[in-house]
Amino acid sequence: MPKQLPAKSIFSRRLREARLRSGIAQDRLGVMIGLDEGCSSARMSRYENGVHEPPFPIIESLAGCLSVPVAYFFCDDDRLAEIMLIYSSAKNKERQAMFDSMVALGK
Repeated sequence: MPKQLPAKSIFSRRLREARLRSGIAQDRLGVMIGLDEGCSSARMSRYENGVHEPPFPIIESLAGCLSVPVAYFFCDDDRLAEIMLIYSSAKNKERQAMFDSMVALGK
């Protein structure tokens, strides 16, 4: 059975995972999405600790900077989140092969 994350912490945990996977510091990521340098680290920390959730346009910017699909931040299943990352980094031909395999499995 896939590991399920508590609903309140899904976004914050996925954000931290994606940032660490990318090797980007909190303050740098904040600046990359347009936050002021003086508050970027604190704001990112609040997002990662679940104190605040950013508005959707910021979530879209975070996804772009971290090269993850927006849905990754809200996926409550670890295996499915990993599949999203694999799929999003694949070339179109590989994506089609993955899709076809999944469709075949569902029949």
